[in-house]
Parts: sequence; C-alpha cells; structure tokens
Amino acid sequence: MKLLLITFVFLSLTGCAVSIDGNRYTDQQPDFDLKAFFDGEVKAWGIVQDRSGNLVQRFEVDIIGTVDGNTLTLDEKFYYSIGEGPTERVWTINESSTGVFSGFATDIPGPASGRDYGNAVLWSYEMDLPVGDTSYVVNFEDWIWAFDENTIVNRSYIKKFGIVMAEVTIFMRKA
Repeated sequence: MKLLLITFVFLSLTGCAVSIDGNRYTDQQPDFDLKAFFDGEVKAWGIVQDRSGNLVQRFEVDIIGTVDGNTLTLDEKFYYSIGEGPTERVWTINESSTGVFSGFATDIPGPASGRDYGNAVLWSYEMDLPVGDTSYVVNFEDWIWAFDENTIVNRSYIKKFGIVMAEVTIFMRKA
C-alpha cells in the first residue's frame, strides 16, 4: 500500500512538469534569430496564470534592443493593468559560435542560459520572485518560437521543486 501511495504521488507530481524537446524545432520555419529580432524596438503583451489557470497579471512591455558584436542588450519597461511586478529589467545576453546563450539581468541573481533550436530558443534562469511580503527563488523555463520575422510567442513555465506553479504567455511584435 505504501509503495502504491508513493508511486501515485510521484506520478502526480511529474504530471505537473513540462518537458519540451527542442530538437523538434530545428528544421521548422521560419528560423528564429534572437539578435536580429530584438535589434530595435519590440512591443510585447502578456499574461501570467497561476497553476489553477487564474489570471494574476496582465501587462505590456516596451523593449529596446541593441546589438554589439555577439552581445544583445534588452532594455525592458513593464506596464501592468492587472497585478504588479518589476517595472524595468535590463538583460545582457552573449551568444557563442555554437548557438548557446548566456546572460544576466538586473533582477536575476545568477546567470541565465539558452540554446538555439532553429525556430525556437530555450532560455532558463532563476529569479527571486516577490509574492506578498516574502519572495521565493523559482526557475523559469522560457520557450520562444518565431511566427514570422516580426512576431514571436514566449511561453514561460515558472517552477518550484520541478513543479509548474505558474505560466506566462507573451506575444511580441517588432516595431
């Protein structure tokens, strides 16, 4: 009985995890060039849903990107119509010759890492996420897919202990 209960709990928790195989997107079109897309002005719209699917944030983001060699800098300004969160963030992202990214942001405690998968980019990092009077260190797994040369969608999974606690959906359009 105990083994059955442990197996049930394990299967329930793994059912809350997300596992996307980026290799499925390497041959899909259009190719997504992170630096080319974000070089200039980008407008974004997004929502955050808790694990029950309830809307907890709705926001817009104005992004100004600049490219200098292999370095992409993103200056982001956030505006919330539901909920609250950071009002600005600056990312500095470097790309290696093998399509691997590393980066830092003003409110991200450690390095972020990413990988190019042709039509998609995976971007992973930890964030100290304020919730009420406290904050939690959570893991973000951002999957970004290109629709065309001017439009992308970003689907983020916010995880704690490997369990998806919230999801973020952001649409971005190049100005």
